[in-house]
Amino acid sequence: MKKISMILLSLSLILVVFPLTSLGFNGEVNVGQGSYSEVLPPGATNIQSAIYKTSNVTGPMPTNDWWSSTAFQAYSERQYPHPLAVWNRSNGLRIFNPSPEIEGLNGFIKGWMGETDGNDFTVGHSNVGAFPDTRVDSYSDWFVTNLFASGSNTMKVSYGHGSPYVYFTYSGGNPRLTFPATPSVWSGNANSPVLGITINNRHYALFGPSGSTWSGIGSSTLTNNLNGSDYFSVAALPDNSVATLNKYTQYAYSHVTDTLVTWSYNENTSQVTTTYTYTTNQKEGSQTGTIFALYPHQWKNTSKSLLSYTYDSVRGMMKVAEGDSFQTNMTFNGVIPAIPDLGTYDMNVLAGYVNEAEGEVYSGLIDTYWVGKRLGKITTLATIADQVGDTSAANQFRNEIKDRLEDWFTASEPGGNLGSTEVFYYNDNWGTMFGYPDSYGSVTDLNDHHFHYGYFIRSAAEIARLDSNWSSTSNWGGMVDLLIRDIASDDRNDNMFPFLRNFDIYAGHSWASGNANFGDGNNNESSSEGMNAWTGMILWGEATGDTALRDLGIYLYTTEMNAINEYWFDVSGENHHDGFNRETASMLWGGKTVGDGVWWTGNPEEIHGINWLPFQSGSLYLTQFPAYTELNYNALISENGGTNWDAWEDLIWMYRAIEDPADALSQYNARANVFTPEAGNSKANMYHWIHNLNAIGTIDISITADYPLYAVFKKGNTMTYIAYNMSNSVKTVNFSDGTSIVVQPNSFNIGNGQADTIPPSQPTNVTVTGTTSSSVSLSWNASTDNVGVTGYDVYRDGSLAGSSSTTSFIDNGLLASTTYTYTVVAKDGAGNTSIPSSSVQGTTDQSNDQTPPSQPENVAVTGATSDSISLSWSASTDNEGVTGYEVYRDGSLAGTSATPSYTDTGLTANTTYSYTIVAKDAAGNSSTASSAVQATTSDVGSGNVIIENDYTIEMVETNANSALFKFTPTSGTSNFVDFHYKVNNGGQINVGTVYNGGVWEYTIPGLSQGDVIDFWYTYTIGTPAYNSPDYQFTFGSGGGGQPDTTPPTTPSLSSTGQSDTTVDLSWSASTDNVGVTGYKVYRNGSEVGSTSTTSFQDTGLSSSTTYNYNVRALDAAGNESGSSNIVTVTTDAPSGNTIIVTDDYTIEIQSLNSTSALFMFTPNTGSNFVDLHYIVDNGGQLNVATSNNGGTWEYTVNGLNPGSHVDFFYTFTIGTPAYDTPSYGYDH
Repeated sequence: MKKISMILLSLSLILVVFPLTSLGFNGEVNVGQGSYSEVLPPGATNIQSAIYKTSNVTGPMPTNDWWSSTAFQAYSERQYPHPLAVWNRSNGLRIFNPSPEIEGLNGFIKGWMGETDGNDFTVGHSNVGAFPDTRVDSYSDWFVTNLFASGSNTMKVSYGHGSPYVYFTYSGGNPRLTFPATPSVWSGNANSPVLGITINNRHYALFGPSGSTWSGIGSSTLTNNLNGSDYFSVAALPDNSVATLNKYTQYAYSHVTDTLVTWSYNENTSQVTTTYTYTTNQKEGSQTGTIFALYPHQWKNTSKSLLSYTYDSVRGMMKVAEGDSFQTNMTFNGVIPAIPDLGTYDMNVLAGYVNEAEGEVYSGLIDTYWVGKRLGKITTLATIADQVGDTSAANQFRNEIKDRLEDWFTASEPGGNLGSTEVFYYNDNWGTMFGYPDSYGSVTDLNDHHFHYGYFIRSAAEIARLDSNWSSTSNWGGMVDLLIRDIASDDRNDNMFPFLRNFDIYAGHSWASGNANFGDGNNNESSSEGMNAWTGMILWGEATGDTALRDLGIYLYTTEMNAINEYWFDVSGENHHDGFNRETASMLWGGKTVGDGVWWTGNPEEIHGINWLPFQSGSLYLTQFPAYTELNYNALISENGGTNWDAWEDLIWMYRAIEDPADALSQYNARANVFTPEAGNSKANMYHWIHNLNAIGTIDISITADYPLYAVFKKGNTMTYIAYNMSNSVKTVNFSDGTSIVVQPNSFNIGNGQADTIPPSQPTNVTVTGTTSSSVSLSWNASTDNVGVTGYDVYRDGSLAGSSSTTSFIDNGLLASTTYTYTVVAKDGAGNTSIPSSSVQGTTDQSNDQTPPSQPENVAVTGATSDSISLSWSASTDNEGVTGYEVYRDGSLAGTSATPSYTDTGLTANTTYSYTIVAKDAAGNSSTASSAVQATTSDVGSGNVIIENDYTIEMVETNANSALFKFTPTSGTSNFVDFHYKVNNGGQINVGTVYNGGVWEYTIPGLSQGDVIDFWYTYTIGTPAYNSPDYQFTFGSGGGGQPDTTPPTTPSLSSTGQSDTTVDLSWSASTDNVGVTGYKVYRNGSEVGSTSTTSFQDTGLSSSTTYNYNVRALDAAGNESGSSNIVTVTTDAPSGNTIIVTDDYTIEIQSLNSTSALFMFTPNTGSNFVDLHYIVDNGGQLNVATSNNGGTWEYTVNGLNPGSHVDFFYTFTIGTPAYDTPSYGYDH
């Protein structure tokens, strides 16, 4: 390894880079303790020296962009500034609009510009037949300007992402447009400056200056005579209407001259706000701004008002807006430095895998990519070694990281000469850092720097987490910062590196190719390796106290995460086109989306896995959509012809664990002794990841934190809140659902990420402190909790009466002279609830109140469907308090309401009803009836109305073959509304609706009487997008459309028996207007199980303990009945051996003596293994393998005391799949 002595630097040089020539070799530049070379290493290859740019372009040259081929070639390759495609040619700029012909063709989506057929027209120069080359003349964040020059005859061309316009500036001649055939001119003539034309069934506008004229109309060559001006523009139009032409003409003379992105991360809300700004130059008139098209990841996350125009693209539908800026808001769901130690694994097995990795000696390739993968592998191993307590292995892994990084970060050999390997060289011509040995075109084509260097950065961040001295700029941190600046400098004035080299600001994702010298434009394959780089930047920034760098990483991570979910995975199913028969894209190109291959193979395992690896702590974004992962996994099985994986099976198991960890474990167990992990992965990481997902589930994207190093997991109804405090002081992390956790310095929260599962103590001394004729006042002694009590729920006669954050509560609105029974339950921030308090009774006073409430007023009809009427009214007043309202329909009681609103259901269509309202108080006094209001249900034959809290939907049969669907938001405006529908259970169609004065509309044509339309909407409230429920409408009858909102009837619960560890329950069957689908069973207010029958056994309970149970019925629409009566059951005292019998196994626990108990597990059908997981007296969880003794798997738990409580569960197999039993309890 290279080591050199360094001279001390002046304290005044507090810079990221210390440009000081060392005594090593001429051209070595010291950076803290490290160095890089300005001299090409011996025998090294280099990138081309020629850069096609004008003298206006100075400083580092941007690369890895959609337009980069213009800097690498004399002209360019095809470029894809969607919605357009353009190509610099010797005779001018070829323009093509691929939008009308985007289509899925099995394994890819076609949207390219063909060599010969991708030609709508070429814009050239009237006095130049062929330009000698084109050169980059200027650029901004998502626009570029190229110069075509032949002597004094010039043509400057500007175009950019999302712009339907191309802008031209001329000297020495006029715009000459050459078409492959004669275009159709549908607006304008030879004497009008603006023409509307159609060529190849594509529509364009041609904008000459005022006073300009045209020659060549009726031929395949058009020339605009500029009439003394020098500007010209064209625009691709979404249609050929005059109204659209006029709209685009409005902005045609407002030429875009600059584009600028800014971003911010709000730590309190975990929101990333990105602002895109256009600067324009008004060639004519005073109109500023422009028209621009937004990609799906943009328009789904903006509040910008959108026009009705759209363009199709290989990324999905682009929606159009106007103005000089727009913003997006996206949620950052956190990054943590390691997956926490919460898995269901056998710690001995995990430790064995760590030992195995500790004994490995790396003998792979030593280029930047493969050394990077080695660094990534041992970075993850180091944190797992910490968790198994293997300090020796953890130190070895981190020492190897330091040695390798320091070697690469030192340019000179021990003798002072320039090294030829493991060295970084700075190329000041292009403004980039090259690592040698290089690979995959990382030097010659400037490819993949974010992939390669991202591994270096994330490994350095792991060292910085524990060793701030090593990561200081005066030691090795400066070299890390150089690599970060190479791939993602946030300084447009950086004199060494371009602005955000690898990241496409507008497309929202990174590009891999440095030169984009492909007919399909640029490409990016392994999106997950880009995310690995951004993860490293976040962690490095937080560890070194560089908040701006951390927030840059968060911006890149969050934006690319959204792009991945939209364009690689298409989790919404809206962007990949019909005919594309893959569930994932393996590679994005400017002109196509590929799903059936990667650079080196068509093997399905690698096609899928390239966008998963490396699995690391920043990979948790992959777990956000488990339903999608199941679709993708099933597609992989189909493409592979089964689960006989011949590559990367460990990665496949890790991906499978997102949706079905039991199946992942089953596959692993079947191959545990023979599989070889992917080169950048380890057995320990695979085993650790799967078991953690098995224990704590997947990321819950609905909850955020006010600190960036966090994760929230959800498995069933169990939440796990994780935060890592990378500071030197105690930190309280607050989550958006109200949960707070206290995190000690430089560590995870309690239990290295362990969720709080300990409930508060039982509230005691509940006392009635006062009564009135309509209220009961209560107080109680405070409960205690290991973290902290957050509040109390007060139950009246078994139903929740209210909550309190203090130790007192007043229950109002009661009936006079009535006795009520109260219990109190304490709760903590993790959602744990205590055992209910002992009950106390309170009796309200006799009332002398004879004053009735005031008459309800302002009764209004707020909605009507074919079978319901919705009403509201002004609240009545009363001297002691209104307790509710009675609603009368045509003089008969229709129902009651505790609030001043009511929906009357089950009505007859096209019928008029009369309603009055009567207010009631606690003494039983009734108000005078309100004035009557008339309401008429709708006619089911012509339309239907759905009324929800956030919107209304109206279906109108406009003629014998069409239905108009109208969506009206009622909780504020919506940024967009998408309509998803199927006719007669055919293929799903996804469309954007048209905004019409507050109503979003779409007409389905071609219907027949009796056609059944299933449909749902996607809409926004503020920034977040939501999906409506599924609805159904039958054309010709007006039927359907209204979701089932009727809950099942309330069941009646009873206890049918108990043992020392079980309680048996049964209840009366509920009924429902559609059908009951099941029941939820609650113990002490928390759900403990569900069943489709009317009985349930609650197992794993503590002996001699009192539990409260209630049951709720539910139907297929998700409606839940009211709670059943509460049944209180006390389990029996312990007696002899504990025996648990289920359909799949029997568990027997035998007390051997005062300190030991034998746990015996007998599966009914045999098991490949049986693991026992147990906790003694709320201590740490132990995971052990049991011994097979004649079909019974046994393990002795020692170290018990009389009264010790053991919580436990087993992992076992039935055939191949592995299963976890429920949790049980044993009292010794």
